[in-house]
Amino acid sequence: MTGTPQWLDDEQQKLWQDLRTVVVGLPTLLDRQLQRDEGISNFEYSVMARLSMTEAHTMRLSDLAAQCDSTQPRLSKLMVRFEQQGWVTRCPDPDNGRYTLATLTDAGLRKVEDSAPAHVERVRQLVFDPLSAAQQRHLGAALSRVAALVREQLDGR
Repeated sequence: MTGTPQWLDDEQQKLWQDLRTVVVGLPTLLDRQLQRDEGISNFEYSVMARLSMTEAHTMRLSDLAAQCDSTQPRLSKLMVRFEQQGWVTRCPDPDNGRYTLATLTDAGLRKVEDSAPAHVERVRQLVFDPLSAAQQRHLGAALSRVAALVREQLDGR
């Protein structure tokens, strides 16, 4: 980068600081609720929820890692813990043995279903209740644009 940087104006700086607070603070608050109520982290809940929303509650680990914004080593460590809890099973993908499939067990499905009501209520309290329907739509449109650019940049690593 050359030349003089284009600094953020006061309004952009406030928006940036508010976004940083949400990006850092929201996961912390969701972790607190899930740890207190269910003994799991927000990341663990996210992984189980993704699996619960798929056909046969099964996904390739590589796809699951990408959807959960995780590295494969981090997800593999989590899968070991989930297997020990009886929440997940892993097996080679019969269509391509280079991949591993993770399947949410009945016990894992019960765990995510038991965790969901209080978690969703906390998400509503923190994200949706403070906003009108119009503000939710505007936030959704803005975040969608930013997220698309971030995903594109991440995919081009």
